[in-house]
Amino acid sequence: MPLPAPLTQHIARRPHRIALLQHIAEQGSITRAAKAAGISYKSAWDAIDELNNLAAHPLVERSTGGRGGGGARLSLEGQRVLRLYQRLQALQAQILDEADDTSDLDLLGRLMLRTSARNQLQGKVCAIHREGRYDRVRLALAGGLHLEALITHDSTERLELTQDTIVVALLKAGWIDLLGAGDAPDPASNCLLATVDSVFAEDDGPSEVRLILGNGQTLCAFAEPEWLARQAIVAGVELRAQFHPSQVLLGTPL
Repeated sequence: MPLPAPLTQHIARRPHRIALLQHIAEQGSITRAAKAAGISYKSAWDAIDELNNLAAHPLVERSTGGRGGGGARLSLEGQRVLRLYQRLQALQAQILDEADDTSDLDLLGRLMLRTSARNQLQGKVCAIHREGRYDRVRLALAGGLHLEALITHDSTERLELTQDTIVVALLKAGWIDLLGAGDAPDPASNCLLATVDSVFAEDDGPSEVRLILGNGQTLCAFAEPEWLARQAIVAGVELRAQFHPSQVLLGTPL
């Protein structure tokens, strides 16, 4: 089974994140894998979240029990991706040896765009409805979840969006509003039920909240510490993540 195009591009563009899979396979623990990779525990989970969100199936699974109370392991899909990465390493060495002009490699690097959006969710277009100069694009995510994006009709044509087109929905963490108990959702907005996985408090400013959706995909959002304390938001609490369709950016593979 071929890998999703967004994940294939990610492997080529950010191989150090894929290499983290090797450390997880060897160490059986996110903490130890992060240490072996020379990154923080939080950076390791950020990388894993992005990989899991872009893959057709999660690449890393949490395991329970054992020494230290649990750890992490590669899923069968994760093992397959790791084997692919190892093959790509061999091909990369061959390509670098055969490249006539390093400017060709620089051009490819510019074409593979990075984004500042923390949240990247792979989905499939299941409906497009024209609303004046805009199109409301409905996306089917894994696990039966859906979200909508509101983009111009020109953007729809430029991206060549049609039924079943695979896209990546991009959403900045600061665009997500967290709704606690008693907060009424906006009927015009996307509203996804999520479970709080962890809260990373900052010395100054909003805290970062890591959320897990019902399908296993993750979102990152920001919230003020006072609001989190007032709502008693801790790991395991269910809440809703709300964002307007106009704040969802869509991308397709080159």
